[in-house]
Order: sequence, then structure tokens, then C-alpha cells
Amino acid sequence: MLTRRLPFLPAEDAALLAEVPASAAVFALRGEEGAEPYISKTANLRRRLQRLLGPPTEHSKKLNLRDRVRWVEYLPTGSDFESGFLLYQVLRAAFPKAYGKRLRLRFAPLVKLHLDNEYPRASITTRLGGRKGASVCYGPFPTRVAAEKFASDSLDFFKMRRCVEDLHPDPQFPGCIYSEMKMCLAPCFRGCTDDAYRQEVVRVQAYFDSGGESLARELAAQRDQASANLEFENAAALHTRLDKLKPLLTQLPEMVRRLDHLHGVMVQRGTVPGAVNFFRIDAGAISGPAAFSIQHSEHAKSQSMEARVQETLAAIPPAQPRSALEAMEHLALLKRWYYRGSRVGEIFLADEKGALPMRRLVRGISRVYRGEKAEDEAATSPAQLRSGQSLS
Repeated sequence: MLTRRLPFLPAEDAALLAEVPASAAVFALRGEEGAEPYISKTANLRRRLQRLLGPPTEHSKKLNLRDRVRWVEYLPTGSDFESGFLLYQVLRAAFPKAYGKRLRLRFAPLVKLHLDNEYPRASITTRLGGRKGASVCYGPFPTRVAAEKFASDSLDFFKMRRCVEDLHPDPQFPGCIYSEMKMCLAPCFRGCTDDAYRQEVVRVQAYFDSGGESLARELAAQRDQASANLEFENAAALHTRLDKLKPLLTQLPEMVRRLDHLHGVMVQRGTVPGAVNFFRIDAGAISGPAAFSIQHSEHAKSQSMEARVQETLAAIPPAQPRSALEAMEHLALLKRWYYRGSRVGEIFLADEKGALPMRRLVRGISRVYRGEKAEDEAATSPAQLRSGQSLS
């Protein structure tokens, strides 16, 4: 992973420092065989190595490895995200049992729909289960509080159970406050048939899968039908429910979606002149980077920009996490970057058919290359972004 390697001799430190770039990089300092390496990332490799390998200052308490290092390995990076992703890969290989503590990753909060349960329910989790189960997860959310609020506010529109126990329906069971408020079908005391409960779960899953659009369409259709039937009170009540739903959906981040539908491409500054880097996102897992040249090469002058983008993305092998833990780590890195206040780079997510918003992507490549901020998408709803629509 760190493809550049230089020997280090204290007497010849000036030659090494002159050879390494004064730019961002991930590096490893290695000593004698069997010694633990020092691995980190930096915004300026030359300055960082000067501090770590230069002659120590008398009485200084700063870390100095001048007498312990024999080899310097490094790889320049074009962005902070690339540095973080590469550092994760290097630490995972070097410290398979301790890399998690070194990275301090916080797993992404998710809404999980437990479809394996006889009476499905939703919960908040940061853990992904096995891939063989029927349960599905939605996210990533910025915080657990945000995930809990979205799940709670969403379930207010349905009558799926909120309890966490495995149910053994008993007509003698008194129920809970949700059943008393008519906010639950109460399968716990057979307040509904199993088929009726399954139909409600199907509605909930459709709501989460579509980012709430299925319920918005359902309420709008019911309101219009009630109005056509001159049932104005019922139409007003449905309109009120629709007004209550809209703020919930407009505040939902574009990133939040069903995890196995979380596909897209991230664009970051690159290290190659005249190019940007692509990172491919498949079900929340990250692969790349791959350099994409802004200018046409001689053999590609007949290709459009969109065709070259698709060709480059197709050449990136999709990430295939070997475990649920690795998938959670990729999602944590993605969530850490996406919800940063000073996010650098842009991401473009595929719609429900897997198609990327190519017009927006091409414009985004130009902005990232020039170092400009992302376009103002405040007037575009998350639902429009999910469906691939763009500002024109």
C-alpha cells in the first residue's frame, strides 16, 4: 500500500528530507526487523519527518525516532479523506488486533428493521448482523439521537409495534400505552390478524426504502380522493398529516438510505496533475482511489466526459468486505467524512435503479478540480436527489 520506500541513515538525513515531498501523505517509519512501526498521516510529509527524524533538541520532550528508524515508507495523498482511508488500510494490515483503538472509529447509527422476527419491529443500532438474515438497515445517521428521532417520528404514522420483546400473543395480555392510543395494532394480545400486521410492516418497509415518498404519495392520494368525495373534514385531516410528514422528509440527509442501495461515487482532489480521484461506494463499502484525467488523452478525444467517467468507474473493482465488522468500519469512515462541518470533496449517489446523476457528477468533478465549493442544493429536496433529478 505504501509503495515508496527509502533507507534512512542519520548521517544522510538531509538527502532523504530533500527527496520526500512537502505534501500530504501516509507514512510508516520502520526500525529493525520485528520492531513495531510508527504509522501516521500528515499534511506535510517533509516537515513531519524533519520533526521526527531530525537532530533532537536538547531538553525537548517531543517524540524523536532518529536512532530507531531504518526505513521510511510513504505514499502521497490528494485529500484528507484519501489519507484517512489509506491510514485505515495500513493500520489494519500492521495491527490486526489493535487498529480499531488507534483509529477511534465511531460506528454509524442505523435504523434496523428486524424482518427475521415473527412480529417485525424497528430499532436503532450501530452493528450490522450476518448477511444471511432478512433484516435491513437504513443510514448512516450523524448521531444516535438523530436516528432515534427519525425512527420515532416516522413510526408515529404507522401502527407497527414499538416494544422490543419477542411476542407470544395472549388475549389476556393488557397491552401498552401505544395500543390504548390506537398507535399500534397490538399483536401482543391478538388485536389484529397476523396478515394485517404483515401488511403494516410492508408499508413501513416501503416508507424506509423510498425515503418516505411512498407514504407521501399514499396520503396525497387519500386526501385527493376524500376531497373528490366531498369528505372535507377527512381531507383536512389527511392534509394535516401530510404537512406533518414533509418537514421530516426534507430534513433527512441524502446519505440516509437502505444500506444495500447505498451506491455512488466520491470525487476528491488527486495527486496526479490535471486529475481528480474517484472512490467507488458499493452498499456503503469504499474502493479506490482511481485517477480521472480532466483533459482528454489522445486516444480518448472521441469520447464524451460522461463516457470516460463511466469507463473509469467500471475499472474500479467494487469493495467486498470480508466481515460485518469491516463493512461497519467502511461505513464509519464514510459517515465521518460526510457529516463533517468542513467537508472537502463531493459525493454523488445512485438512484433506486442504480443510475448515477451524470450531469451533476460532471459539474462536481470540475468544481473539485478547481477547488470550489459544492453547488447550493438547498432548493432541491433529498427525495429529488435520491431519484437522480438535478438543478438545471
